This record gives sequence, structure tokens and C-alpha cells, in this order.
Amino acid sequence: MKKPRNKFFQKNKFDQAMTGYLFLLPALVALLVFLIGPIFYAFYISFFRFSFLEPQNAKFIGFSNYIHLFQDKEFLRALWNTSLYTIVVVPIQTAIALFLALIVNNIRGKTFFRVAYYLPTVTSTVAVSVMFTFIFQPDGILNKFLENFGIHGPNYFNSPTFALPAIMMMAIWSSVGQFMIIYLAGLQDIPEEVYEAAELDGARGFRLLWHVTLPLLKRTTFLNVVMSMIGTFQVFDQAYVISGGNGGPLNSTLTVVLDIFRKGFKTMQMGYASAMAFVLFAIILIFTLIQNYFLGREDK
Repeated sequence: MKKPRNKFFQKNKFDQAMTGYLFLLPALVALLVFLIGPIFYAFYISFFRFSFLEPQNAKFIGFSNYIHLFQDKEFLRALWNTSLYTIVVVPIQTAIALFLALIVNNIRGKTFFRVAYYLPTVTSTVAVSVMFTFIFQPDGILNKFLENFGIHGPNYFNSPTFALPAIMMMAIWSSVGQFMIIYLAGLQDIPEEVYEAAELDGARGFRLLWHVTLPLLKRTTFLNVVMSMIGTFQVFDQAYVISGGNGGPLNSTLTVVLDIFRKGFKTMQMGYASAMAFVLFAIILIFTLIQNYFLGREDK
């Protein structure tokens, strides 16, 4: 009598599993068709001289696209701009996010400040770019403010010196709220008993922050730094809107993703653009693994 019951339950379990897989099937198909498939196809055409206008004339050239990348002055300039952008934006963005989270975590009206600081993050990047264009115009708000001190500000977005720093300021302002929310969640996850024990041992003020809060926020900081680094290496919208899509003036705002867009959709060098995309992927992956290695070593 027990065997039929076992068979019944086994059949019922199999039916439930198949039902679950059927529910997952549309998402899996969409993932395969719109994400995984294009990734493998892009890697494939990165070894070809390829254009979507003439796919039948694709020519296999091996690693030539990858080799040419490091001889391409535009790509090297874009890589330098993107690296500089990352080096400046990531630490400043992380520090400001932590500072704001510490303040918001210890004042009344947390909900209001969360919304106020997070609002720029959900605002359209194009809208933010247009707003900062008005701020940094020759007769914009910033220059009018500087005139009160006898300073005549430049035309920021038309200056090779000031265009990229202006985009950095815009990026920090528009995305710092996202990382502040993550830090705030990390702060609220620290047990009060830890602070009470530290205070009994004589820790106060900055020592409490340095020896208790920051070590317990290490993994939160790692998450924020990795997310920020990935976002800065992929910067596109701000540079495109500010420069009109050409990376000017004098390629001072040309980023790697903007250069990929130009090569792939303006000059139709899709094979070359795919090679650029995979080099960018490799750079982001290497930096992420390095950070993960140091974090893991500290934990050990």
C-alpha cells in the first residue's frame, strides 16, 4: 500500500516542479534572447570587420580589433577620461554618501531627508544634464554668483579644462542619494549593543566612528564602491547630452561608452565597437576582483 502512495507523491512533486519551470520559461527565454544571446553574438563579431548595414560582407580578422584598440588615440583618450572620472567621482561620492547617512541616521524626520537626498537619483539623467547646462552657462547661476566676488567664470562645457570636472560635479550630485540609502540601511543594521559596549570601554565621538562604525560598514562600503565604479566606467548619458554626442570640446568629455556608441552606430564599425565593449568589461571585472580580494584577505 505504501508504494502507490510514494509514486503519487513523486508524481505530484514532479508536476509542481514542471509548473514552476513553465512559469519561469518566459523570463528565461527573454533573458536568453535579449541578454545572453546578444552578449555571445557581440563577442563573436568582435573578431570580425562587421557592419549591420552589410552583414554579408563581414570579414574575420582575429584579434586585430583588440590590437588596434591600444593604437587608437580616441579610445586611449576616452579610457583616460573615464579612468580620471572614476578616480575622482567614486571616493568623493562614497564619502559624501557616508557623511549624509550618518547625519540622517541621527536626526528626526529621516523619511523626509531620505526622499530629499534620493530624489536626484530617480530624476531623468537628461533632465539633470539640461539643468546643469543652465547652471554652467557663461551667464548661468554659478558665474553670476562668482561675479559677486570679482571672479569671471569660464564657459565650462566649452572648455577642455572645465568640461569633465563639471560633468563630475553633476554625477556626484545626481547619484549620491542612492549610496546614502545603502549606507543608511547598513547603519540601521548595526546592533545598539555594540555601541553600548564600546562606550563602556571609553570610545566616544570620532573613536566610536573609526573603530566601530566604519569596520562594521566595510561590506556596505565595498558594495557602494563597486556599484559606483561600475556606474562611472559606464558613464554615457551626461557626456552625450553635454557634448552633443561628439565628446567635445577636443575629446575632453569623450568616455569609453560614448566612444563605443560613436564607433558602433555612427561609423558602423560594430565589430570594433564590440571589442571595445569587452575590453571595458574586462577592466571592470579586474578592478572588482581586486577589491574583492583585498576585502576577503582582511576578513581572514
